Amino acid sequence: MIRLLIVDDSALVRTQLAQLFAEEGGFEIAQARNGAEAVEQVRALHPDVITLDINMPQMDGLTALSLIMTERPTPVVMVSSLTEQGALVTLEALHLGAVDYIAKPGGTISRSFGDIRRELVAKVRAAAGARLRHGEPVRARPAPHSSPRATPAPAPSLRPARRAGLVLIGVSTGGPKTLEDILPDLPADFPWPVVIAQHMPAAFTRSFAERLDRVCPLKVVEAATPVALEPGCAYVAKGGADLVVADRAGRLFAVPKPENPAFAWHPSVEVLARSALQHCPAQRLVAVMLTGMGNDGADGFAEIRQRGGRTIAESAETAIVHGMPRELILRDGAEVVLPAQKIADQLNRWAAGG
Repeated sequence: MIRLLIVDDSALVRTQLAQLFAEEGGFEIAQARNGAEAVEQVRALHPDVITLDINMPQMDGLTALSLIMTERPTPVVMVSSLTEQGALVTLEALHLGAVDYIAKPGGTISRSFGDIRRELVAKVRAAAGARLRHGEPVRARPAPHSSPRATPAPAPSLRPARRAGLVLIGVSTGGPKTLEDILPDLPADFPWPVVIAQHMPAAFTRSFAERLDRVCPLKVVEAATPVALEPGCAYVAKGGADLVVADRAGRLFAVPKPENPAFAWHPSVEVLARSALQHCPAQRLVAVMLTGMGNDGADGFAEIRQRGGRTIAESAETAIVHGMPRELILRDGAEVVLPAQKIADQLNRWAAGG
């Protein structure tokens, strides 16, 4: 039985969520009307997982989340509006330790959670079993870039270039915080482009890319339109689409495409991997599978390894949800299995020819 605490200032939303999870079965449900009540309920009930609204009177969701993560770290799924402002606040919540988020259907005032029922229940169940990094302080952010970055040199074709490479990263639940723990350790002159498929809605990915750009030596952009892949740059797939690697006149591009309905998760890691294999020798590819539920990208990344590419799976030691890395490991697709804090070092060694 999963002990679930539902936190929302709307009585209607609390009733809808409580009924939804009661119908699913396997949940022991408690409710709180605001952040202050949530903190008290966490102290008294020790829930296994929390759904937490952001905008509430007396104490908002971010303040409550900070207190919960300080006093008694508990898996939290944020419930937010699917707006640019909602994205900024939700990304801050993920940085503070929330495991995942779900967008309220219809915006701030929800009429029905029926349309997202399956996704909501899956995320809450996954969060209930998530591994939190107890006692790990939030990583201090570097100051904004104080001097202009050097403009990356135009990228030659990656196919004939000696030791040229392309890094692919697949990630889902728990990914924003994990990427913030890895990408800042790649230098501005990292010699390979980095392409990231993070499962995320369209309203979030631009803000997410901008956030990463502020904390990384790499230049980080949302690949919302076709863009040439250059060393020293990372490209976040635009939400609401898939991202493919394409060859245009001998240069590699990241190109957004409509979501492929044959795949369940988007931006699809599998679609990204298959497109990279079409246009790059596998020996030039490095595929990194990070935290997330499901198996998106496991087949494609395993094929990259089988065809001579290099692959990394995040270890259960640090993965918030070990589903995606575990699926890659089960397919014998992981050359190395590493905790998150060691992945950037491994990438830097391989990029240097080690």
